[in-house]
Amino acid sequence: MVAGEASGDLLASLLLQGLRERWPGTRAAGIGGPRMLAQGFDAWWPSEKLSVFGYVDALRHYRELVGIRNALRKRLLAERPDVFIGVDAPDFNFGLEAPLREAGIKTVHFVCPSIWAWRGERARKLAAAADHVLCLFPFEPAMLAEHGVAATFVGHPLADTIPLEPPRAAARGALGLAEKDTVVALLPGSRRSEIRYIAPVLLQAAALMARMRPGLRFVLPVAPGLRPMVEPLLAEHAGGAAIQLVDGRSHQALAACDVTLIASGTATLEAALFKRPMVITYRMHWLNWQYMKRRAYQRWFGLPNILSRKFIVPELLQDAATPSALAREALAWLDDAPRRETLATRLNELHLSLRQDTARKAGDAIAQILQQA
Repeated sequence: MVAGEASGDLLASLLLQGLRERWPGTRAAGIGGPRMLAQGFDAWWPSEKLSVFGYVDALRHYRELVGIRNALRKRLLAERPDVFIGVDAPDFNFGLEAPLREAGIKTVHFVCPSIWAWRGERARKLAAAADHVLCLFPFEPAMLAEHGVAATFVGHPLADTIPLEPPRAAARGALGLAEKDTVVALLPGSRRSEIRYIAPVLLQAAALMARMRPGLRFVLPVAPGLRPMVEPLLAEHAGGAAIQLVDGRSHQALAACDVTLIASGTATLEAALFKRPMVITYRMHWLNWQYMKRRAYQRWFGLPNILSRKFIVPELLQDAATPSALAREALAWLDDAPRRETLATRLNELHLSLRQDTARKAGDAIAQILQQA
């Protein structure tokens, strides 16, 4: 298995847990993070090595990434696992899956690349790389079939593990927050580039909100290894805001909060499953932004909006992601109870549609692939 960054580590760990329940003797190794290690995964490299975003960031780490992929390919070709599962990280995994598949090793890609949003040419690469794709969203298998890619909708494992009724009181107790506190969760992302570009503006928005609404509490979950990057930014940008840093524990932060300022990505779906009002944002190197903007196929970037096919939560991207705009949209959620209730109803419907017993469905699909082998 190969999983990149925190979101891939989480998805892979949930999948691995289900595979071990089905096949207790399963041995898994490759590239993974702490959640996978907790499932007995043998990490030859840590998943944080793949935590890059955009072409500018990838170029900085190109030689190291290529070296890791070449070394991993040689080892897998020598050891010949029963199946290789690439968890997201398509730019890394496609180049690994294709030669493994050519050599007769069955390859599964877990999480359909967002070819419905941008970079449609990935469909051709996926067809060459994967014997089968495990899809998180119901519309994806039919779309992939048009490109000759076999796929199964397995739902989202987080929809199975996150309760329909978020444990707000328990999460607040664990984080030392009072029931009466108004809490804002700040989730700038788990990549180093996201901390560089997004964390400062979220912290500035928090400082502005604290001045406008004294007494607000802020919680900022920090991905493994990134605290040394975040702490100096806190001192520089968040003067006057009561911001609590926590290592990991993003789910507790989302369960505890009243609203979240959150980077576009898997975390927005997690916030949706916790039924939390959110303001989605993203900032990146301007060259990456120009490239992505030209190649986008639809109006939405955040997963709750994409799945709903409309803006059910606001998105503030790149130049629009200013501290004042973020603060304004977050405070608007806090001031509008009927709007929050309407959103919660829609997000509950979304949660139910994705709750599919992912581990069992994924195991069924992988079992068929192994039988073919």
